[in-house]
Amino acid sequence: MKEFFKRDNFWLGVGISAVLTVAVYFLIQLITILFAGDKGDLFRNSTDQLLAICANLLPFRYYLVKLKADKTGKGIMLVTFALALVYFYLNWSV
Repeated sequence: MKEFFKRDNFWLGVGISAVLTVAVYFLIQLITILFAGDKGDLFRNSTDQLLAICANLLPFRYYLVKLKADKTGKGIMLVTFALALVYFYLNWSV
């Protein structure tokens, strides 16, 4: 299983980025429920979304600097930019 994540594959980067973003978002929601109770006012929802998107920076740096896996890094970057655009579209108040 270790060797699976060391491959240089675009779709591996897309998958890692998508799964990590969703997992971090739900982890933040769980922590918010545990510490703030039912009110859930620890963070705003937009802050939770932004923190989940920023979590992609860790595997992005790991794959580009440590493993020199450019294709995987490009997959992570694509999903990160797409999610950032969706974030700004949904949270932009004019």
